[in-house]
Amino acid sequence: MADEESKDWILMVTAKSPTNIAVIKYWGKRDESLILPINDSISVTLDPDHLCTTTTVAVSPSFRSDRMWLNGKEISLAGGRYQNCLREIRSRASCFEDEKKGISIRKEDWENLHLHIASYNNFPTAAGLASSAAGFACLVFALGNLMCVKEDLGAISAIARQGSGSACRSLYGGFVKWNTGYDVSGRDSIAMQLASESHWDDLVIIIAVVSSRQKETSSTAGMRESVETSTLLQYRFKEVVPKRILQMEEAIRNKDFTTFARLTCADSNQFHAVCLDTCPPIFYMNDTSHRIINYMEKWNQLEGTPQVAYTFDAGPNAVLIARNRKTAEALLQRLLFYFPPPGAELTSYVLGDVSILHDAGLQEMKDVEALMPPPELKCQIPFKRHAGDVSYFICTKPGRGPMILNDKNQALLNPNTGIPQ
Repeated sequence: MADEESKDWILMVTAKSPTNIAVIKYWGKRDESLILPINDSISVTLDPDHLCTTTTVAVSPSFRSDRMWLNGKEISLAGGRYQNCLREIRSRASCFEDEKKGISIRKEDWENLHLHIASYNNFPTAAGLASSAAGFACLVFALGNLMCVKEDLGAISAIARQGSGSACRSLYGGFVKWNTGYDVSGRDSIAMQLASESHWDDLVIIIAVVSSRQKETSSTAGMRESVETSTLLQYRFKEVVPKRILQMEEAIRNKDFTTFARLTCADSNQFHAVCLDTCPPIFYMNDTSHRIINYMEKWNQLEGTPQVAYTFDAGPNAVLIARNRKTAEALLQRLLFYFPPPGAELTSYVLGDVSILHDAGLQEMKDVEALMPPPELKCQIPFKRHAGDVSYFICTKPGRGPMILNDKNQALLNPNTGIPQ
């Protein structure tokens, strides 16, 4: 390492990583410690400009222990998932040289150098929006860059998988498949990109944040209980998912929205049916989630062809995928009609790409109040609007994978102390 008199140096890297939403769900592990799934899954990576984790990792001979801060609060790194990722990245580290700063790190030095890590999610944590996927993907990606890891992205995804299964899919943009793999070591249980974010750029995604509270049953606990008790899960991963994976790959390749929507909705519904088939049953959705499904189904039936696909992960929040921007504008009008925000500024309830809000003719709260019932409701009188049942909406699209942020102002750690800014 550097000379004793130069031990005040701090080396830092900051990265930003997206979250992803599965359209063919991962639910259930065949190996808990390595996080090896019982079935393949396919996801859409969401635009990191709207939903992402930002992580700064720093190393210095002056650090006395590994430390981490999540959303400004220090947390323990003692858990096996963090330790697995740190161990795997350190074992693949390479030499680092910076003659100007007098820093020289040999491969074997990384085992003895301590890390400081600061991570921030710009969306709710542990609320069913795959915050852990974005978090571990960002952590591993940033550490890999800091420690000069030479492995390809597939191998890096296998490390992220050991932190959070879905994290492996957030190492790529666009449409991503996580292969179950066969090797007991897990080396072939990796993610691969099916298509880039530009392949199907007509799609628009609107997330209805029904609740940002932490879910009662964690995904880890829920999966374990489903594997142990659900007979439907056994049928699902053996008979249903393998066919759906092939059909979904073809739908993405051909940009076939009708098939894409049918598969996405069916797989989401079956996933939650598995949760209900678990003993004791797991309830991730709530009444508002069910209303959203009901309204989307009625709209799709009225049009005769799917206008929107819905999917719910392990939480009540709805991820709605519109076939194009014009449809997304109609979707946002419907969502604001059914679930009007409780006063205040309209733009505070619609985040991300707010231009969709304006293109839909919605500038102020009075525009929402003036919305007429959608055609699919006209035959259902009386009907009820559910003001305040949705906290806010996020308008986004398929997005790119993780990236390094070179702007020092975006770092979450102080470059002089290694402590959060």
